Amino acid sequence: MSNNDNFDNLFEKLQGQFDLEKPNTGHEARFREKLQIGDVAKKGNSFNTIWKPFIAIAASIVICLTVFTSLDTHEETGLASVSPEMSEAQDFFTATIKEELIKLDAERSPLTESIIYEAERQLKTLEDDYTTLVNDLKESGNDKRVIYAMISNFQSRIDILNNILDKIEDLKEIKYETDNTL
Repeated sequence: MSNNDNFDNLFEKLQGQFDLEKPNTGHEARFREKLQIGDVAKKGNSFNTIWKPFIAIAASIVICLTVFTSLDTHEETGLASVSPEMSEAQDFFTATIKEELIKLDAERSPLTESIIYEAERQLKTLEDDYTTLVNDLKESGNDKRVIYAMISNFQSRIDILNNILDKIEDLKEIKYETDNTL
């Protein structure tokens, strides 16, 4: 059976069930009256319709100015504030630490959870120390001792991550050997 046959059958089944009555007299007048009341209500809110686009544009301009102003006044912190070379060193250390953290996170398992927790605790302490060093650097006017302490802090974080990754590898080897000897 084709779709046209189904369509024809549908109308044959609904024969006599259609509403063929005309609307009450005055229906058109009542409808137009309702439309006019709606127009009056809309005209009453003309202040909103006129000013709404201007307010939206003004808000957008304020947001853009705020963002651009904050970008322009962005002050380098940490080693990056000392010199371009130190900025590169900070970027290198930060990238290295991020890579090591990704490796560490990939090794997360019930076997390694306590070791990773301890490493994260030590890293948090070093990050807090680094924040203090950043403040000391601002106050001391680029004192070399503070700069060396900041570099040492980065190196300590990398060392901790490398040591933890080595310990995790040792743990995995021990577990593998233990599982294979049973």
